[in-house]
Amino acid sequence: MRLLALSLENYRNIASARLVPGPELTVICGNNGQGKTNLLEAVWLLTGGKSFRGGKDAELVRRGAPYAALEARTLAGSGKENEVRLTVGAAGEARTGRYAVWNGTPPKRASSLAGSFPAVVFDPGHLSLVKGPPDGRRRFLDAALCQLYPGYLAIYRRYVRILQQKNSLLRRSPARPERPLREKLDLLEVLNEELVPCGEEIQARRREYLGLLAPMAAENYRALSRGAEQLGIGYEAQFEPGGLAGLLAARRDEELRAGQSLCGPHREDLAFRLDGQPARSFASQGQQRSVVLSLKMAEADASARITGERPVLLLDDVLSELDEGRRAYLLTRMRERQTFVTSCDDAALLHTDGVICRMEGGVLTTL
Repeated sequence: MRLLALSLENYRNIASARLVPGPELTVICGNNGQGKTNLLEAVWLLTGGKSFRGGKDAELVRRGAPYAALEARTLAGSGKENEVRLTVGAAGEARTGRYAVWNGTPPKRASSLAGSFPAVVFDPGHLSLVKGPPDGRRRFLDAALCQLYPGYLAIYRRYVRILQQKNSLLRRSPARPERPLREKLDLLEVLNEELVPCGEEIQARRREYLGLLAPMAAENYRALSRGAEQLGIGYEAQFEPGGLAGLLAARRDEELRAGQSLCGPHREDLAFRLDGQPARSFASQGQQRSVVLSLKMAEADASARITGERPVLLLDDVLSELDEGRRAYLLTRMRERQTFVTSCDDAALLHTDGVICRMEGGVLTTL
């Protein structure tokens, strides 16, 4: 997959910009706060209309503008060119929300783009994957699976919807005191029966994906650290395949007392270990960055193996806190696919082959 051209209008601090990236490396230089990450985020929106920074619609539209618009031309591995226009309506306008037009089709929700433009993003916020709470690691797995398997998003959304109903029931005080427990137990049983197939499918997809991803990430870390340490990744499951129904039944009374759901794939986690020790407890800042970079490069390689399409790589401030050896290795890997890199350090990348751009005050120029 390649991005051939991107035009922006009223996107965050960018009034207007046009980018024609290189076939491999494109570097966006500039000081902090000038709009480099905004440009990278705009490319990421082509994957399905969501920001990797979690931006709300109002935050994506330039102040005072009615909407933001992105127009892009992409080239698939098959050689087919595609055109996409994505708009983000500001609050109070006639059409709010995010909509996409794909090759001239009628507008659909931007989420319909999922799977059409594979990409992998590294953002400094992703360092929390190592030491942050489990929900970030689950989001990492689920976001990757949504790009790879179009049906996964529907299964995941159904699971979340049923889970919300279940939690609402567990918190609810009985409206009819004469039959409080029996009614609650009957409805809880129905919701648990609906949760089981979705929950089993989510965990199965995660396990299968991790079985491919973990060895790749371990090899990336070995190369990045020049063999200094060994990375291990494991899935911390609450149940074995086929065991969710039994787990829900066994912990039913505990959930009733707690007033919330306590088991299922929404409570599972990933574990990173360096030389057998928990990375969340012992990894330094540099080791955390190396773990996440190894994981992201593995994500890109796994995507290529599963879909046959090499994803675009988006690396925001990736070279910070890396020594020269690790920088050199990373620059070598960048040559294997179309890659966008932002950097405050011009000297680190100005002599590389590729397109060099500068972002200043929301204005993009090619050097």
